[in-house]
Amino acid sequence: MNSTVTAKDLVGELAGCVPQGQVLSDTDSVRKYSHDDAEWAPFTTPLAVVLAQTTAEVAAVVSYASSHGLRVVPRGAGTGLSGGANSVTNCIVVSLELMTRILEINTDESLAVAEAGVINDDLREAVAAKGLWYPPDPASYKISTLGGNAATNAGGICCVKYGVTGDYVLGLTVVLPDGEIVHLGRRTAKGVTGYDLTSLLVGSEGTLGIITEVTVKLLPMSGREDRAVIGFFPSLQSAGQAVATVAASGIVPAALELIDSMCLRAVDEWLGLELPQDVHALLLAKVDEPGTTGAELANRVATIFSDSGGTNIEQATDPKEIDRLFLARRMAYPALERLGPVLTEDVCVPRSAVPEMLSRIQSSAAKNQVVIANIAHAGDGNLHPLIIAPVGDVAAVARAKTAFDEIVDACRELGGTVTGEHGVGLLKLPGAAAELEQGVINLHRSIKKALDPRGTLNPGKAFPHQP
Repeated sequence: MNSTVTAKDLVGELAGCVPQGQVLSDTDSVRKYSHDDAEWAPFTTPLAVVLAQTTAEVAAVVSYASSHGLRVVPRGAGTGLSGGANSVTNCIVVSLELMTRILEINTDESLAVAEAGVINDDLREAVAAKGLWYPPDPASYKISTLGGNAATNAGGICCVKYGVTGDYVLGLTVVLPDGEIVHLGRRTAKGVTGYDLTSLLVGSEGTLGIITEVTVKLLPMSGREDRAVIGFFPSLQSAGQAVATVAASGIVPAALELIDSMCLRAVDEWLGLELPQDVHALLLAKVDEPGTTGAELANRVATIFSDSGGTNIEQATDPKEIDRLFLARRMAYPALERLGPVLTEDVCVPRSAVPEMLSRIQSSAAKNQVVIANIAHAGDGNLHPLIIAPVGDVAAVARAKTAFDEIVDACRELGGTVTGEHGVGLLKLPGAAAELEQGVINLHRSIKKALDPRGTLNPGKAFPHQP
């Protein structure tokens, strides 16, 4: 902390920036807000936590921090898996979880404006009541916030066809590192005035500005007819081959998800879904074209599954049955968390490389004697190996970290990227350094220096900061 500001002064002066009761400094609170859900990512204890309720309050806190040489770490629901919301030395954590107003749903222009703390699923339900659809659906959609989704450019199950968060963000209200409030983007269907600063802020992980409001485009709810296809496979490689074949066929599914046997057992033991026990992988596909076109596509996917070694292949059109089939995928991560700490990978490879990447993950698990479960947005090559190490087993943790690094290296060797949707945060800094050209890293540093010369916002995250 700046030597001119004592801890008592800090809390008192922050109380002047926001209404009473919105500054937390007790031990339990600062511990709770000191990190996100990433296992083994470093963090420190924040000096204080501010529960902001308005953009003006965020701006006041950031302005105060900047002028006193303090750091600010923005936070949504804390569901991140890369350490992007972890507190750093001499920092104030600014939580936007109380900024939960949906400010506008415009049916004429098919857009919505919402504060950063709005839960993804709350917006989806609100616009659905108006006959509209907000497609981005990260696995944490019931608990993650729109601001956090935008800050990490979150993906989700349906992004293989409909794209990620950034494909739907039209505009942002942002608090800059000096406390200035700016409005980026547009509300029109087209617009190219100036640099695309909206896209620059989306995925910047709170290092360039704090997103406080998001304007998103919406799609019509009508015109889609969901059909699900599931199949069980005798190996991860055969499931991976089915994924590659679907991609090569030209079919663009609305979802294509993979779950391995360990995840299936964990979900089944928790929820009692009576899933088959003698299989190594489950693929869940969804197509949403209407009428006979959708039926024909579903049949083609089912045939590909069968030709790739899939068994117990089922199709479903009833929405409740589809939700039941996809429940195992959405609950796989929390089911595994019940078994112990989970270090979550987030690599993305070309779809044709999915079988080889799955094979390398298995090889790394065997070589390092660690348990690795697999879930994946397989349709776009985004794999989530889940590395489990027993609590307190130092040697197992070390082996898990070795496996983590090997998987990152393997993904790059196969032409992939070290993070598909979770963000670099802290966990993926070495991988980002290896993936990005030095000139590209220099561009990142130049942009950060230009917008945040004092290093106020979320320092040390998102890209390699040190030469």
